[in-house]
Amino acid sequence: MLLFLLCLPSGGGANEQARRQARAIKENSEKDQDVVENDYESLRVLNIERNGNIIYTYKDDKGNVVFGLYDCQTRQNELLYAFEKDLEVFSCSVNSERTLLAASLIQSTKEGKRNELQPGSKCLTLLVEIHPVNNVKVLKAVDSYIWVQFLYPHVESHPLPENHLLLLISEEKYIEKFRVRVTQEDGNRVVIKNSGHLQRDRIAENFVWAQWDMSEQRLYYIDLKKSKSILKCIQFYADESYNLMFEVPLDISLSNSGFKLVNFGCDYQDQEKLSKHLSLCVFTNHAGSLCVCYSPKCAAWEQITYSVFYIHKGYSKTFTTSLKNVGSHMTKGITFLNLDYYVGVYLPGHFFHLLNVQHPDLICHNLFLTGNNEMIDMLPHSPLQSLSGSLVLDYCSGKLYRAMLSQSSLLQLLQKTRLDCEKMATLHCALSCGHGAQLLEGQIIQWISENVSACHSFDLIQEFIIASSYWSVYSETSNVDKLLPHSSVLTWNTEIPGITLVTEDTALPLMKVHSFKGYWETLNSNLENVKYAKPHFHYNNSVVRREWHNLISEEKTGKRRSTAYVRNILDNAIKVISNLEARNLEPRLTPLLQEEDSHQRLLMGLMVSELRDHFLRHLQGVEKKKIEQMVLDYISKLLDLICHILEASWRKHNLHSWVFHFNSRGSAAEFAVFHIMTRILEATNSLFLPLPPGFHTLHTILGVHCLPLHNLLHCIDSGVLLLTETAVTRLMKDLDNTEKNEKLKFSIIVRLPPLIGQKICRLWDHPMSSNIISRNHVMQLLQNYKKRPRNSMIDKSSFSVEFLPLNYFIEILTDIESTNQALYPFEQHDNVDAKFVEEAALKHTTMLLGL
Repeated sequence: MLLFLLCLPSGGGANEQARRQARAIKENSEKDQDVVENDYESLRVLNIERNGNIIYTYKDDKGNVVFGLYDCQTRQNELLYAFEKDLEVFSCSVNSERTLLAASLIQSTKEGKRNELQPGSKCLTLLVEIHPVNNVKVLKAVDSYIWVQFLYPHVESHPLPENHLLLLISEEKYIEKFRVRVTQEDGNRVVIKNSGHLQRDRIAENFVWAQWDMSEQRLYYIDLKKSKSILKCIQFYADESYNLMFEVPLDISLSNSGFKLVNFGCDYQDQEKLSKHLSLCVFTNHAGSLCVCYSPKCAAWEQITYSVFYIHKGYSKTFTTSLKNVGSHMTKGITFLNLDYYVGVYLPGHFFHLLNVQHPDLICHNLFLTGNNEMIDMLPHSPLQSLSGSLVLDYCSGKLYRAMLSQSSLLQLLQKTRLDCEKMATLHCALSCGHGAQLLEGQIIQWISENVSACHSFDLIQEFIIASSYWSVYSETSNVDKLLPHSSVLTWNTEIPGITLVTEDTALPLMKVHSFKGYWETLNSNLENVKYAKPHFHYNNSVVRREWHNLISEEKTGKRRSTAYVRNILDNAIKVISNLEARNLEPRLTPLLQEEDSHQRLLMGLMVSELRDHFLRHLQGVEKKKIEQMVLDYISKLLDLICHILEASWRKHNLHSWVFHFNSRGSAAEFAVFHIMTRILEATNSLFLPLPPGFHTLHTILGVHCLPLHNLLHCIDSGVLLLTETAVTRLMKDLDNTEKNEKLKFSIIVRLPPLIGQKICRLWDHPMSSNIISRNHVMQLLQNYKKRPRNSMIDKSSFSVEFLPLNYFIEILTDIESTNQALYPFEQHDNVDAKFVEEAALKHTTMLLGL
């Protein structure tokens, strides 16, 4: 499930000396994974700085402690410093310019016993000038452990600043910030100014747990107030200032948990200790999420319980999973992984869970893999330490990985899994980690076209269309997740095997600052949404549905509102089609988007108008032009996905344009395409989404090919097949007048709306068509007919048939036509008059009598 990419590949050093000192690192590739091994058991990765550089130590052949740095940009190793003593290093950090090294050390003997460096002290914290090697300053010499960390307020390289900020974290439960001023002497020689007195600030004290977020320069810590665990966060800025951002109470007990640090370097803990201690960490992402992951001390291994506090949502979820085949002695602890939109929860050899951070409402949006699963086998089976960002340290091997979701593994799982809940979760996970990737979407579409009926708890086509369209515009603005649905599933009542879940409301953070930027602005927006219990603003097509039905009804009655309004809606549809064609330059396999289909264009245009208004109401501060483009992109994506699903099936069954010819029965391939088109129609109808113009025409023609007449007519009457003017015109022209085809044509004509029916009848040269035309003509003539004295001057000789009732009726029609010629120009132009009615009546009577 995870693709582990090496963060520490080997390579040459900056100079020959660095090469010799870093010879402990070598490169080995195994199955597309770069693996770093060392020849010395003493080699340890101690820290990863914000710029990605890795600090490591090892002991050379003489027992000296060597500090090395791997530059992730140049991919080279560099010697930083060496102590000619046998020391144990447990914390170190280097500034961004590599001029200062801070390290905490403990002196040890060959027997492994620690000797005091100074009376009453066991830990020595040093600040070393290393550019070039100059002075060494003692920061602390105490009888407790001290961890050190330089601040990196700038991501990019800058000229040498005057100040460097250094955090010192003491086992005595306080955190201090040192301001280290440096100056350049004799060219490039860097020395510390006023080394005798470094300015320091007390940042926090009396805490029991702390976590350092290297990438975002944030310090999280928990202090206990009246047995309550209060989580706080300090944000450090580039101008050397810092702020306490928030406080939030957590419903967890840390009173007896001891002192614990997270991400202050790489902590090589004892496995026995690791398995029994609690796990607690904080994860964020750019979308404004704030998650606290907590796993308490475990007394029994039959069940594992852990909690995730979705602070940005205002609730927590506690998951309990049962373990199978648990040995008598468990030595592996839970690891939480930050995977952007997901939190990974891993217990080696037992389970791997992917928890959806952005949309945690439904349990089916989380992926739970347990037992002997080949996806779990891809992960290391040894204890792991989650570091800042997505870095992971393997305790046993000392290997450092970068963890990320593997699209290929997710696709494999999507194809193999049998559970609907896993299909749902895997589909969303794949789309979230690869949104915008056409290759990924194409592979998912190919799978859907072959497994369209694979899910019973939800509509697979519907879910894919909604989720993929959502992710296509998600990055445009941070509030899209509040305005657009990400799933078609509103509730999920099916249990997840082996998982129980309890959801509880939690307190919202108390924000300590009032001016927000970047991540904090997005988080605050999420909190405001929860705080004021705002209703869900997710867009739906209910208004579009009502307005569309109104427009269609007006069209049938001929009382449509102003043409300017309708023209504006159709112009919206033209913009969508143009945007769609611009996104896809390759010719389409299917005959879609090649006809007017005014009804679908009306639906498309109405959706543009309504969605644009929806965004304008709720996206404050976003340019109208940008909103307009977002709307066009979203609706274009909907239509494009429908086209691609159909084309995948079209390509699979190798259909060509000959499906438009009616000289043979439908094949199995045509029936398969007809089936998936029907499923697409079902998926879009329930959500009232537009279809590409031409869809209904193609669907109807395939239906004529594949279905017996009674099934075809049932599909038409039930609304599964919609008769378009293009489709019926094709039928009237291409089908000959055999008895079977006459029955089909008549059955379709009588089901057409009057306006379309009048046009179509004139294309069919048949007595039945003449009869229908005549009936319409007579109905229109007699609609306002009032009996009046007859004109006896009509030439009776024009009636060649002595059939008195018909003669009398024709005489009335002729009289009306002669006195109201200006009222019926259309019929007169089409040669529909009393004479035509007479001939049609006689032909029809003859046909009915079999004469």
